[in-house]
Amino acid sequence: MSALVTAAAATAAIAIPTSGANAGTTPAFAAADVSTIHPGIQTVTAETATCTSNFVFTDSLGNTYLGQAAHCSGTGTANETDGCQSESLPLGTPVALGESGVTGKLVYNSWLAMQKAGETDPNACAFNDFALISIPKGAVSQVNPSIPVFGGPVGLRTTPFGSGEAVLSYGNSPLRGGVAQLSPKQGFVVADEGEGWTHTIFTATPGVPGDSGSGFLDSDGNAFGILSTLALAPIPGSNGVSDLAKALSYAQSHSGIKGLRLANGTEAFVPGAVPALGGITGRL
Repeated sequence: MSALVTAAAATAAIAIPTSGANAGTTPAFAAADVSTIHPGIQTVTAETATCTSNFVFTDSLGNTYLGQAAHCSGTGTANETDGCQSESLPLGTPVALGESGVTGKLVYNSWLAMQKAGETDPNACAFNDFALISIPKGAVSQVNPSIPVFGGPVGLRTTPFGSGEAVLSYGNSPLRGGVAQLSPKQGFVVADEGEGWTHTIFTATPGVPGDSGSGFLDSDGNAFGILSTLALAPIPGSNGVSDLAKALSYAQSHSGIKGLRLANGTEAFVPGAVPALGGITGRL
């Protein structure tokens, strides 16, 4: 089963610390061209739900994590989007990581965390869609945090968007039949909503089942979002993208993972790198 939540209705960057108390131990990452675990690979949760990973994260103990959407481990229907009520597989659930041959474990799920905390903020309940997969220490040498094609991220965006701002994404749904040119996408912001918890985004073609969890970058290469929903309005085929800064802050407060932070890419950010494919333009 490929995961992508369908919503019922129309459905300043901050530097990443490299020193100090929250910096932790930086893992020895693989070179980007030989890495088998990186943003944009497919994740398969409990051998059933296929999603796309977003970014790499580390902690103060030197552990490494790969991000995906919380709903990728949901056990309800595609329309069950309230993370404060929707059921999910438990922490410890195995998650296969692309073609690496490595299986990680679900160690944080925002839906489970909000339910445990008794969260009542309706925007958090609706849009906090973030999970972390732990990568075995023996497999960290296969990890690179760079976004394929674009490079980066160079930091974490925490400021609002203006309508029309350009964005980039990299999805990896199996529905594309392995056509690599269809994975990198360009688009624009329609609006920020939910008090900043979500962004309505339009890309040349919308995110589809299997793209869930894909990471989004702004035009400067800052990480800002996680693909969550396929919307029917205000623009048919637009997507709901959960705000990464808010989701990560919630995880830092509720995961029990000390020093949790986004890992910068090792590759330089290159905007406008979407390859041409005949008359088809790139999208999420």
